[in-house]
Amino acid sequence: MSENPYLTLVLGGARSGKSAYAERLIAAHPAPWTYIATADILDDEMRARVDAHRARRGESWRTIEAPQTLVDAIGAAPSDRPLLIDCLTLWLSNRLLADADLSCDRAALIHALSRRAAPTVAVSSEVGLSIVPDNALARAFRDSAGELHQAISRIAGRVVLVVAGNPLTAKGPPIF
Repeated sequence: MSENPYLTLVLGGARSGKSAYAERLIAAHPAPWTYIATADILDDEMRARVDAHRARRGESWRTIEAPQTLVDAIGAAPSDRPLLIDCLTLWLSNRLLADADLSCDRAALIHALSRRAAPTVAVSSEVGLSIVPDNALARAFRDSAGELHQAISRIAGRVVLVVAGNPLTAKGPPIF
């Protein structure tokens, strides 16, 4: 599969600034913008995080909630408008806990992202830089996240790692 020059993968740790950075990338293009949210809001703490993200984005964003149906949501998003997906690892966690076929899900996601012909930014948490998890579910998640990131990196025109709010370009031309 060939590279998609419209696709940027933004990776980073928890609270690294990756979402705010991705929002700035998309907001550099004319509105309206589409935001695909993959969080499954299960408690007050997650509700507060989601509310903070929504407040930061403002009214120019159209939000599609897709904790399980990310590929369908990408297909439903306007194909000629900027798209932000936040966050792939939340979606992956949701799919893993739903006992989904992650290999099929990954292939479908790669296909959907490769077809995008407008600025598209996918945000994901880099979870493979720490210790080996002590349980099978956590190891499966870490491994699946690494496989997903590598697959998307192969087709992305740009890959950026955000560290302490600083974007470090790992692939493609550097941008702000």
